[in-house]
Amino acid sequence: MALNRERFGLSVALATPFAEDRSIDLPRLVAHAQASLADGCGSITLFGTTGEGASLGHNERQRALGAVLGAGIDPRTQLIVGIAASSVEDAIAQGRAGLLAGCPSFLLAPPFYFKGVADEGVFDWMAAVLTGLGPKASNVILYHIPQVTSVGLSIEVIDRFRAAFPDQIKGVKDSSGDWQNAQALLKRHGDLDVLIGDERLLARAMRQGASGAISGLANIAADLMQPLLGGIEEPRVNAMVEQVLAWPVTAAIKVLLGLKLGEPLAWSRMRAPLSPLGEADARKLGAAIDLIRAQRAA
Repeated sequence: MALNRERFGLSVALATPFAEDRSIDLPRLVAHAQASLADGCGSITLFGTTGEGASLGHNERQRALGAVLGAGIDPRTQLIVGIAASSVEDAIAQGRAGLLAGCPSFLLAPPFYFKGVADEGVFDWMAAVLTGLGPKASNVILYHIPQVTSVGLSIEVIDRFRAAFPDQIKGVKDSSGDWQNAQALLKRHGDLDVLIGDERLLARAMRQGASGAISGLANIAADLMQPLLGGIEEPRVNAMVEQVLAWPVTAAIKVLLGLKLGEPLAWSRMRAPLSPLGEADARKLGAAIDLIRAQRAA
């Protein structure tokens, strides 16, 4: 049963802009982070899936953290740092960069290179990371996105994490798109911040005790997502998600963000091995989203 606690709300899984040389475009990153907070997001999540975090190195992560902190974003309340690595050492280094910036909040994904691993291996790897980060990493959100990592977090392994690290594990992000899994999490771990990655399930999950979302769609539609946090369905959000899922998701979000900001070239760039949408596909997607947004709310 969910406890009476403050809800997590909406965090934008911040897209990462790149300059022509594919270094992080720090001024655009900062401007987008500030705009997302102004649009109704309670926090930003850096280096997540939509932010291409698995392709960002240690030094550039540090520079990006320094840029957002220098812009006045509060690392204690407005920032979550994504951790995506295959080695324990690299994962700890990513987390320590956040800790040095004063951030206690992390979105921790399981190792994504090794496939077919058992719960025991997942637990051992993530436990080593949590131990290496220590108690200052006091707000860790476990990240379940098996369609990307090919490594899921079972309900039972989450039990083990909670028992072993009760002062660090504070939430679970379910990006599987599996409603039955979300229901099971809410039933078994509803006293944690259960966060929903698939925006089509968010309103229903909020009505059953979910705490909020870390959302890629919030890059472009944070305003339309606000009713979902109150458990109210917004058909335009569902329609947008269906359109985005028809394409490589991160590329689609960046196309739409570039169109929204009037900077399509600057936001279309991606870090290899990911590739941007072609011009014709970008126009097609942009027109479809414009049509959806123009519809009146039901």
